[in-house]
Formats: sequence, structure tokens, C-alpha cells
Amino acid sequence: MSRHPTSQATRRKPSPRFALRPTAVAVHLLLAGAAIGGWVGAAQAQPATAASTRSYNIPAGPLNVVLTRFLGESGVLLSGSTELAQGKQSPGVQGNLTPKAGLAALLAGTGLQAVADAQGRYVLRVAPVDDKRGEATLPTVTVKGDISTQHSHLAYLSKRAASGALGTKSVLDTPFSITVVDNNEIIERGAKSIGQIFFSDPSVYTPTPSFNVDWWGTRIRGLPVRNTYVDDISMVLSWGGDFPTEVIDSVSALKGLTGFMYGFGTPGGALSYQLKRPSQTPETSLSVGYRNPKLFTAHVDTSHNIDGDLAIRANFATEQGTAYNTSEINRNVVSLAVDKQLGGSLLWQTTLVYEDSKIKGEPFQFYLSEYDVAGSGGRMPTPTYDYRNININNAYYKTETLLASTGVKWQIDDQWKLDYQLGFSRKNHRSNKAFADLLNSAGDYSGGIYNFAGRHDTLFTQAMLQGTVSAFGMKHELVAGLGLQKTETSYSNFRYPDNDFQGNIHVSQPYRVSHTLDFSLNPASPEVVQKNVFLSDTVHFNERWQAIAGLRFTDYHNKAGYRTRETTPTLALIYKPDAQTSLYGSYVEGLEPGSRVGDIYANAGELLPATISKQAEVGIKGQANTFDYSAAIFRIERANQIDVVRGGERYRTQDGLVLYQGAELSGAYQFTRNLNLGMGATYLDATIDKVSAASAAIEGNTPANAPKWQVVGHAQYKVPNISGLSIHGAARYFGATYNDNKNLLTVPSRTIVNAGFSYDFDVQGHALTLIGNINNVFNKKYWASGGWEEGSSNIGEARNVSLVLRAQF
Repeated sequence: MSRHPTSQATRRKPSPRFALRPTAVAVHLLLAGAAIGGWVGAAQAQPATAASTRSYNIPAGPLNVVLTRFLGESGVLLSGSTELAQGKQSPGVQGNLTPKAGLAALLAGTGLQAVADAQGRYVLRVAPVDDKRGEATLPTVTVKGDISTQHSHLAYLSKRAASGALGTKSVLDTPFSITVVDNNEIIERGAKSIGQIFFSDPSVYTPTPSFNVDWWGTRIRGLPVRNTYVDDISMVLSWGGDFPTEVIDSVSALKGLTGFMYGFGTPGGALSYQLKRPSQTPETSLSVGYRNPKLFTAHVDTSHNIDGDLAIRANFATEQGTAYNTSEINRNVVSLAVDKQLGGSLLWQTTLVYEDSKIKGEPFQFYLSEYDVAGSGGRMPTPTYDYRNININNAYYKTETLLASTGVKWQIDDQWKLDYQLGFSRKNHRSNKAFADLLNSAGDYSGGIYNFAGRHDTLFTQAMLQGTVSAFGMKHELVAGLGLQKTETSYSNFRYPDNDFQGNIHVSQPYRVSHTLDFSLNPASPEVVQKNVFLSDTVHFNERWQAIAGLRFTDYHNKAGYRTRETTPTLALIYKPDAQTSLYGSYVEGLEPGSRVGDIYANAGELLPATISKQAEVGIKGQANTFDYSAAIFRIERANQIDVVRGGERYRTQDGLVLYQGAELSGAYQFTRNLNLGMGATYLDATIDKVSAASAAIEGNTPANAPKWQVVGHAQYKVPNISGLSIHGAARYFGATYNDNKNLLTVPSRTIVNAGFSYDFDVQGHALTLIGNINNVFNKKYWASGGWEEGSSNIGEARNVSLVLRAQF
């Protein structure tokens, strides 16, 4: 199996009243590839009815910022002078509220009020003045969170999420399956890896334990995923790790094909990180943490409003010491986010993230292409958690991650907005990493030190226009955009022998690296350029029915000598029996770029053409008073790439299709005021189909690393007699999988249990939180397969404990 990383002017002052006149200007700027960005958001779907409720969690801040977010989430139509909101602060709004109550809450104390007309639209006005007090008086509004969303893992359904070329929609109104995990849940669960972040989602899985280099990436619905975006900027994280959790506000798993949303990529889905932005009101948190046996962390997250229009947020984090698996961790992270309001309708944003990470002495990652399947009876060896037996003490993997972006958001009027973004990402790798070929059921192995240096640079720019128009009695939400992405890759010479050392997973490994390392980079390979144009229309036929149609045209050019142009469609129909329920059906395609076969194959240099995958999905999402749920049935067709041995030589080929069809379900029920119970399950029926005669032996087999069942149960309980204390737990069942497409070697099933607590308390007026978590409570020993290719595996994650003390100022 391959260890080798493969490369894949003058502006008119805006009118102080909401109007449609600047729309033509916006279209012109979009076509020019430039944009400006900004203020109060507008109607989304039909005007919100007075009785409809929605969950909000909008923090206090400048009134124009709070209004922008509220209008975007609620779908409320608001008119009036933008100047009324300038210089005012809003207390924000939290809880399940009607539009009227939400507006009253966020306008409390501002001297303004929102008055509804007969059509359900609102007008922003100065509130009546009480002559006795000389100031505006508004009714007292008491906001209480509804218990249906107090602890639910699916509370994100009502929140808005970026969906690439579909623009920004609530998860509830997006015709695909999406899971969003926010920063608060990441902190509460002590999550440090994608596997831990999405532990409660049975469709999302990574075989890499925490504090290991995430070499092989994530799998969604059984398919491998290499599509990672940070604030919509492509970030190549393959061959070297997760994105730092300290700087993210949320991370979303988009399940299924992403050709329309993001262009060329792998068909399994995408991971989309949203970075922390300034909170507008001064907030600082300080965290210090401990993980066994001696790993220590510190993190400062601070946000400040420099003046009424400028806000910044900075993060500083460090992680030092020894992890549960004997890895020595040396990691430092810094980030800076700046928001600058330029008038009432224009917002400038810039972001910088840098991480320096070195993991020394991590456990081997195993390949099984040389495994004696017949002699082992198709069984894996008994795993060990004596990690000293499966590491090289002075092996290491070092990475540097850099992301820089800037952009503007222009709220043209109450119907249209224009966003422009320019971003750059870089990932540097220095590999002195140990791999091993597992040989038999006794646990013998032969290994080597894989040395290389690599650099992945991506430049990204995009302009996107979003707006609404009415035609023929129907409302249209339009999204149009164009973008450019350039990727350049440099590598050093590679060293990857298979026989530097031998050993057994149950015996201590004495080998130490002694050869000279050369990390000098060779000239960059020819760049890969993607140019794209996209357009989508969400048609609202009435309050219940919506349809979505979209197209993305991509010009993909690998200057090494390959070019293709493809158009990717998406189609969807949504039915909303009420505001909190969506039933949908969708069709989308995914694009995988063509590639040249690597040097280790007999057909090295052969060009494998671009492939198109197809997905159909039917689903339902909903939020009732005490029950949140999401379910989907899906079918994905993907072109298959396999290794074929001919005349004793290995060839890389495209041969046949892999069909992934199945169903997934997630639900969370507020059983009592203090207890929330949840569950999730994914059933997958995956098959290799329509292969050539040369591959007939695997026709009808299950593709590697595709478990038939994954099931999760989770609970969270607020202890009623101890104020501020909550406990949580989750159990996840991973079904057995085949490690190869031949279905000869089975990786056993396992059930892993995690648990933890969170305790809020005060010390001399300072808010503190103590957070504790135990991963793999029962110390279950297991193998975790699921890499990018068949025939790879890791030894699992032993029981480990974390404690964090967090202070907020």
C-alpha cells in the first residue's frame, strides 16, 4: 500500500432607507470579481407569522449586528432607517420565541420598537416616550430557554450554516444531511480530534485515535473524505492532522456529494470549519488542563470591542507533555480575527491562524497488504495498549498550519447582499514517521521510517451574491458566484523502506532512527487551477413547498498535463408541513479530478480520468417541543479505484462502481426538564458492482471499511440538587468491517463508552467551570480500520482522562 502523499473605485453613499436600487451595482461588482459586505439582513422565506417560534442564541452586541443575525435566522421582514440602530447596544436574544417576542427582547433598552403590520412585516421606530421618566419605555421581556433545546445534540437544526453555492440556510431548510458541533460542545466533551468531535454521529468516523497524526482522514457514510474547508477556504489536511479546535466556533460534517457546493473533491462529504469571530462585547476565557499521564494545556480566548465599529478576537494555546499513548506532544496555536464596520452596510473581516505541531514517538500506523490472511483464519491479532511496543522513541511528525483571509460583506439593501473573500492556506510537513506491515495473527511486523518534506499551498478567491426577488407570485432566493482556486505542491525526496526494523506488538521495540534526514524541497510541481461559476435558485411556491435548482461549472486544469471541464447539477424539493419540520428529496453529483498513477505502480504515469459520482437522498428533519430528529435514506454511486495484480506486478485502475446505500437516523428527546436522551443509527449496504472480468473475484463484495451498522446512544443530565453540575455519557457501537475488498480479513466490532461532567461555580464573583471527561471508560482494546485505502489499520485509543478548569471574565 502506498505511503506516498499524492498531489491532487469610488462608492456612492448608500441610501439610509432600505431599497432595491443598488442591485445592479452588486451584479456588476460580482462579475468583476470584487465585492463589498455589511449590515441588516433581510427576509429569507415568507414573512414569519406571528405565532411561529424558533430557537435563538444570539449574544449581546451592537444593535445592527444583532439585528442582522436575527433577521437572517428568523426570516422576518423589517423596514426603517438604518441610522436608528447606529451606536446602540442590544442585549441579544436567547430561547424559543416568536418573531415579535424576539424583536422585543433584542430591542429592550434601545429606545426602539418593531411594529407589525397586517401582513406580518415589521417597521423599526422610535419607541413612545414616558413623560414622567423622560426615556423610552418598553414592556419587560423575560426570556426563558425552552427545555426542548437545553441539552439536545440536534439543537443546531434551527441554526444557519454555510452550504457553499447554496448560500447560507438553516440546517432545517438544507436538503442534505448535515451535522454541526459548536465550540461549547467541543469544550464540554474535551474533544481533540474529529473522531471525538463527531462521536455521537454514527455516520462520521475516523480510524485515527487522538494524539496520533490523522494520516488517513475521515469517513462519512462509509466513504473516505478529504474535503476540508476553513471559512470556505480549501485546506489540505491530508497526511498530517486535524485542524486546531481552539480557534473554531463550529465544525460541520456535510454528508454526501459536494460537487455543486464546492467543486472537485472526494464524494464522501466535507468537513467545514467556521472560525471564531469577535463577540463585540468584552469576553475573556482562560483554560488550563491536564490529561494523563502528563500532558498539560493552556488556552486564552479574548475578544474586545476597540470602539463602536472595530472588534478583535485572539486565541493563544499550548499543549505540552506526554499523552496516554506515550506520544510526546509539543503544539502551539495563535489566531487573530478582526471585524471592522465601515458604515451601516459594509463589514470588513480578516483572519489569521497559525499552528506549529510536533508529535514524537506516536504508535505505528499499520498496513496489512503483507498479512497472512489464510494462516490467521481471517482474524486480526489481539491488540495491545502497551504502546512502547509499537512506537519508535525518536520518530516524529512535524507540521505547520497557516491560514490567512480577508473579505468584505456588503448588505446592499434588505433583499441583497454581496460577499467577497480572498484566502491563503499552507500546510508544511516534516515526516520522520514510523509505519509497519503487520504480518500475522501472532502480531509480528516489519517496519520502516518514512521520511519526506511537503508543502501544500492554496490560494482562493470568491465573490458571491445572494438575494430575493418575487416573480409570478413566487419568491426566489438566488445565489450566484464565481471563484478561483490555485494549489501548488512541493516535496522533498522520499525515503520509505519496509525493513528498518522488525518486532512484535507484544514485545518492546528498541530501534532508534540514526540515518541522516534531508528535508530540502524540490521545485514545486505544476499548479492545479480550478475556475468555477455557480448559480442556484430556491423557489418558494408557498409557505409549504420549496424547490432548489443549481448548477456549477468547473474548469479544472492540472498543468502537469490534464484538463477537464464539468457541470455539476443539484435538484431538491422541500415540503414544510410547519415551520419546524422539513421533508426533502434531493439529487446531487460529485466530481473527482483525474490523476496520474503513482510511481509505485507498474502503470506509473498513466492518466486516470475524472469521474462523476451520483447521490439521491430522501429525508426529514424536525424540532418539536421536546423532540429533535433527523433521518435520511440515501444511495451513492462512485467510480471504483482498485489495485490489480497482473503478472506479479501491481496496477492502479478504475474498475466498476461502488454502491453505498443505506439509512441514518438521529434523535434527541427531552425526557424531563433535566434529562435529555438521544440515539443515532446508520445502516449501510455497500457493494462493489460492474467490475471487469479481471476483477470478477470481488464482484458483489462489500468495499473495505464499510460497516453495516453503527449505533450511538447518549444522555445528558443536569443534577437538580447541585446547581451548575451536569453529567453526560455516550456509547457507540462500530460494526465489523472487512479490511480489504476481497473480504478475507475481518476487523471485529466494538462498543466504546465515553463519559464526563461539567460543573459551573463562582469564586469571589468570578465564573469558573470544571470539566472532566473519560474516553473509552472500560478500556476496550480494539483495531480501528478505515483508512483512505483498503488494507490499513490502527490500534485503538486506550482509556484516557482529561480535566480542564475554565475561567470567564
